[in-house]
Order: sequence, then structure tokens, then C-alpha cells
Amino acid sequence: MAQPLPIIERRRIEAELLKEVYETLVERHGKDEARQIITESVRRSSMTQAAQFAAQAPGGTSLQSFIDIQSNWTAENALEIQEIHRDENHLDFNVTRCRYAEMYKAMGLGEIGGLLSCNRDGSFCEGYDPNLKMTRTQTIMEGASHCDFRYRYETPSEA
Repeated sequence: MAQPLPIIERRRIEAELLKEVYETLVERHGKDEARQIITESVRRSSMTQAAQFAAQAPGGTSLQSFIDIQSNWTAENALEIQEIHRDENHLDFNVTRCRYAEMYKAMGLGEIGGLLSCNRDGSFCEGYDPNLKMTRTQTIMEGASHCDFRYRYETPSEA
């Protein structure tokens, strides 16, 4: 059975095409409109992919089922993570190295790397499980030393 394509490789392939799409959109509609279109397109894609992961979650979605699929994004040493805190309803970690950011910058896509990758994180939560909430105040892609991911799983009574 063939191994699924690592997500970092999938993002590289997508970025090769999206680079051309972005440049065409900038030429025809300007940078602001191009960024809005890329943002919306990536958001839709992220939510669709999240729903596909959610449909495959054994026993339904939860914070634990979300944790269980994180290896898809860290495969190939794509992310170096420092866990800060984890309990039944919280997962806090920092990404201290992001090969996604490195890849986009090397491809000449640093300007929109955040739209192509970082922008997916919050919308993925929405599509995966509406009870899963993410907070992040900084990213490596934007020049910070680390990305600060803070997830919480709200039970229906908390929501």
C-alpha cells in the first residue's frame, strides 16, 4: 500500500501552482484582491480537508483525536515542537522550527507563506470540530522566534 504524501510535500506542490495564480491575480486585480482570494481559497480548502479528517476520527472528534492526527503535519521533521501544557481540554505548544516557513521563503513566497500555511490552522479547527478553539499570537512566518499554539476543547456547556 502506498504511503500518503507528507503534508509538507503536498504544501510544496500546492505552493508551486498557487505562486503562479497569486502573481496572475496581482497583475489583473492588485495585491489586496489577490491576497483576499488566496486567503478565502485556502480557508475553504482547509475546512474541506478538516471535515475529511473529522469523518475518519474513530469514535468522533475530540481534543485527543485532534492530537492523534498532528503527526501528519510534523512528518518529515516539518515542525519542531515544544509542548507547554496538555490536559483533557487543553493543548499548548510552541513551534520552534517550521520547515513550512523555510520552504515558502526559499520558494520566494515569504510574502504569502502565512496565507498558504498559517492561515489554515484556525479554519482547520472550525472544519474539524466547532468545539476546538485555537489561539495564536505570533508565527515564525511573520518573523517571530516561535509560533505559540494554544488549543482548547470546549464542551457544549462551555460554548
